[in-house]
Amino acid sequence: MSRKPMVRPGGRSARVQASVHTAVRDILSERGRDAVTVPLVAQRAGVTPSTIYRRWGDLQELLSDVAVEHLRPDTAPESHGDLLSDLTAWAEQFLDEMSSPSGRAYIRDALLGDPDGSNAGRCSAYAAEQIDVVLARAIGREENTPDVETAMDRVVAPMMYRILFRPAGLDAAYARRLVTELLDAGEEHPLP
Repeated sequence: MSRKPMVRPGGRSARVQASVHTAVRDILSERGRDAVTVPLVAQRAGVTPSTIYRRWGDLQELLSDVAVEHLRPDTAPESHGDLLSDLTAWAEQFLDEMSSPSGRAYIRDALLGDPDGSNAGRCSAYAAEQIDVVLARAIGREENTPDVETAMDRVVAPMMYRILFRPAGLDAAYARRLVTELLDAGEEHPLP
């Protein structure tokens, strides 16, 4: 069971989380993954190691929490004027970020410290929310759109599989092909 407590915006718990997350990210960028230890993170964050153990349980759960936060998009997907352009741009950016060495490391950390699957669900929800924004714009333009789950199954799922298990040869053309196949299937068989 996850030890992560509810975080009140602006409360002490939020400040501790922010300082610990910042410390982890700084150590990762300065020294690499192997240098991250609870005592070092605690020292950098200005908290005791027991604070970290009480809140996160162990180093892997802390790294997982930091990874999930890092994988959360900061902005809404850009609008390019039509569904094909919007979804293609989003898919290319998603693939580029997630297939980078740091992206794959964050995915790995998010999953390794996730005994109950909640972090994987949060990461999936982030992608679904982004796709939902793209599809809502297309619906507003009265374009034929697939549903979010179909887009997740046909675009995000194959990319994540390839990122995790067969990363060789991944490029923007692969993302474009997945989006084109999704939208072409929708033209042949209009989705509700």
